[in-house]
Amino acid sequence: MSEDFGPTFITVTDEDGNEIVLEFVDALEYNGQTYQAFFPAETEDEDDPDNGLVILKVIHEDGEDLLSTLDSDEEIDAVYDLFIESLFNEEDQ
Repeated sequence: MSEDFGPTFITVTDEDGNEIVLEFVDALEYNGQTYQAFFPAETEDEDDPDNGLVILKVIHEDGEDLLSTLDSDEEIDAVYDLFIESLFNEEDQ
């Protein structure tokens, strides 16, 4: 994804009906599934533990791409580690 035009933002709705604006960070594939990483764009409290990396998986349904939460702690841990490795490798270059 090109950053020539600035960051990409999306708005998602959480399970409580609150809208959250997220800034796209990176995407990767793991076990045939595409995952996207985001950071919350609007944060009131910098120390809030919910302000960390948000990982969602891309689900193809009825010809559309939808974003979904991950299914298990093992999936979360594996994909999180891959994103962290990818992000730190990009910073080192």
